[in-house]
Amino acid sequence: MSTPLVSAPEVLTVPEVMRALRLSRFKVYDLIRSRELKSIKIGRCRRVPADALRTFVDHQLEEAA
Repeated sequence: MSTPLVSAPEVLTVPEVMRALRLSRFKVYDLIRSRELKSIKIGRCRRVPADALRTFVDHQLEEAA
């Protein structure tokens, strides 16, 4: 049984979320502040769970329909 060398991250950094959504740092933190995008804080680091990003995108798609 082989495992992939690189797997999808469980949590994303703010810059990774910025790239994924093609948004500015300000807008990503705005989404976090408004609780539209769930995140966690580990020490001084802010992380966005991959599932939270998928949920956010799915919700946006539902609203657009």
